[in-house]
Amino acid sequence: MKIFVYPGSFDPVTNGHIDIIQRAAAICDKLIVAVLVNQSKNSLFSLEERVEMLKASLSCCPNVEVCSFSGLLVEFARKKGAQVIIKGLRAVSDYEYELQMAHLNKKLDDNIETLFMMASLNYSYLSSSIVKDITLLGGDIEGLVPKVIKSAIIEKIKTTQQK
Repeated sequence: MKIFVYPGSFDPVTNGHIDIIQRAAAICDKLIVAVLVNQSKNSLFSLEERVEMLKASLSCCPNVEVCSFSGLLVEFARKKGAQVIIKGLRAVSDYEYELQMAHLNKKLDDNIETLFMMASLNYSYLSSSIVKDITLLGGDIEGLVPKVIKSAIIEKIKTTQQK
């Protein structure tokens, strides 16, 4: 069984993430979308909210499992029986960082490969930070995030802005 892991903070999940997830799920038996517990990042959404938004957005993908993890990615992948880590790339700047991480992960576990997937042209400009900024400034995020979670994102940012 081919098991892949797609890690990220997904704060919030975007249509760019969904595109990578659907494409990766098409080439493996099981894709684990792993939401990172990252103490160094100041996330807008809680870990539980991010997991729930992903689950709601991916209900049509039967071979996709969503869960959270902390610690080393390769240890998580090994524990889940994954052979491949999926990384989405938008630009050269993403590649430089992700290449370094891929080499480090390979050093930690020679049995786990990293597969880079280029963002679709439709989403090459899209990031979670951009979605938050547009929403904060009152812009429309239609088409940037899954419809099922759009209102939750808007409401969370409005609530946070009022504090």
